[in-house]
Amino acid sequence: MDKRIYIIGAGFAGQTIADDIKRKKIFGKVNAFIDDNKDLIGTTIDGIPVLGPISGVTSILSNSDLDEAIIAIPSAPTERIREIYETLTKNGFSHIKILPGISQVVTGTAHLVQTREIDPLDILGRTPVTISLKESLNYLRGKRVLITGAGGSIGSELARQLLSGGAERLYLFGHGENSICQIYRELRLLQSEGVGEKATIVPIIGDMRDKEYVDYIIKNTKCNVIFHCAAYKHVPMMEENQVAAIENNVFGTKNLLDSSLKYKVDRFVLISTDKAVSPVSVYGVSKMLCEKLVLDAAKSASQNQAIMFVRFGNVLGSRGSILPLFQNQIKTGGPITVTDENMVRFFMTIPEACSLVLQTGGVGENGKSYLLDMGEPIKIIDLAKQIIKFSGLEPYKDIDIKIVGARKGERLIEPLWLEEEHPTQTKYKKLLTLDNKEYDSKRLSKLLEELYPICFYTPAKESDFRNRDKLIKILCDDCKSLKDFYEEIKNDNQKRTDLL
Repeated sequence: MDKRIYIIGAGFAGQTIADDIKRKKIFGKVNAFIDDNKDLIGTTIDGIPVLGPISGVTSILSNSDLDEAIIAIPSAPTERIREIYETLTKNGFSHIKILPGISQVVTGTAHLVQTREIDPLDILGRTPVTISLKESLNYLRGKRVLITGAGGSIGSELARQLLSGGAERLYLFGHGENSICQIYRELRLLQSEGVGEKATIVPIIGDMRDKEYVDYIIKNTKCNVIFHCAAYKHVPMMEENQVAAIENNVFGTKNLLDSSLKYKVDRFVLISTDKAVSPVSVYGVSKMLCEKLVLDAAKSASQNQAIMFVRFGNVLGSRGSILPLFQNQIKTGGPITVTDENMVRFFMTIPEACSLVLQTGGVGENGKSYLLDMGEPIKIIDLAKQIIKFSGLEPYKDIDIKIVGARKGERLIEPLWLEEEHPTQTKYKKLLTLDNKEYDSKRLSKLLEELYPICFYTPAKESDFRNRDKLIKILCDDCKSLKDFYEEIKNDNQKRTDLL
């Protein structure tokens, strides 16, 4: 029995996907369009009937396990997508794909290759802000763009969106060959199916800690724009590997900035995080120092250069974040583990965050700090309940939720800015500027000088190499919030010991 495909949405996107399916012949047959438009219901489009409304007709369709629904309404708000998804699942559809809205924002076209299995990201949270990327990416036309950490969640989505930005060359720089290979192949496939423009895509395997190699890359690629996404980011893991966090994140960033200044890269955009605000973990301190390095480098920038950072909170679905973790826990029967009932985080989808970052790269000014408007914070326990329901299960009945306590370097809420940074709305949606907190260049240079022999073997200072205790002392002496947090943990542990 051939697979029957029902396309939800009979507009341009739905029709284009139907044409793709008809042309390729191997994916099944489009049985019908399903739409709410009264003017279309009862008509046919290229021989395919238009049924509707969506909420009514899906309940009377006879479908098998082979049948598939494709939601092709890229302009629909999250709430509407959620309604359609619930209607489809309620009426027996187990195979549901979606055309992500961002693909339409970038190119104005739709392709079957862009569809994917629907996941919680598509129905959780608020409706993402719509940005005309085709317009906002004009500054990249004919340019050479390098993405560090291109195989990661943020880096790979930036690459997808940049594919349609008119860049001459797109350099995918990363340490992990598998992740770089994956995004490289995906982009080439998208290009072969007509997505994006004919940019030359170049994968580069390397380590940003290697100063000479970084210098070689920046010099020989002649890149005009750098989006710096690469970082070790998992907080508890970095608390177990504190030297590595500083070595990679701080000194890797410094290498990139030094070469960017040397070879006069037009634009440098650092991806930062809320954990850089009054940091309570070594990872947080490493990102705070990255921000300071960016602002310090901006002082030496030439007239036509713009060096900046963009800070935001959590992104839904990033590799190693709570959403994939919760999904894996559900697959194994639970429980879902939540650190604290009152723990909240600011969330944004990866495509929305990336489109805002790309826009900022074009309008941002040298030495400026930018913050993405993350909306209202979400309780982690509420997110856990929503994901369980998305999986067709009941919280506490089918899947338990277990409170396990905060991990190393975690706090109940992550502030997005310091009080003295005074976030101010720009003329662009969801984009704010921050007042820079003064951080003396001499202080920064001295700190890096002290940290260097801990991260890199120095013959005259062998005893410092990989010395975690010395690293923590140096960081705590420089960063009061880290020192206070570690003292708090130490006192709490002492109290617990006393009670035993």
